[in-house]
Amino acid sequence: MLGDMMNQMQEMQEQMQKQLAAQSFTAEAGGDAVTVTCSGAREITNVKINPELLDPEDAEGLEDLIVVAANRALAKAVEYEQGQAGSMMNNMLPGGLGGLFGG
Repeated sequence: MLGDMMNQMQEMQEQMQKQLAAQSFTAEAGGDAVTVTCSGAREITNVKINPELLDPEDAEGLEDLIVVAANRALAKAVEYEQGQAGSMMNNMLPGGLGGLFGG
């Protein structure tokens, strides 16, 4: 029984990793001056910079906006992953016990 449960957990984790990699999360900073997109696997997939909203003389400001937007996008990915992990645990546990994990 324990072996079956471990196999089921491994399969569910692999499925969740595939699902996460397929998800996309976008966040902005500086009023859409910088937009960053990442995957659910927490890989930055795109950075978009709107030059009309930036001061070309302020490289440090641009760097800060990129960091802020990237952190926001990554935080969305983490939040989504935590929700998926909680759902996975709820589905695995026998009736009533799933609520222990916030489901």
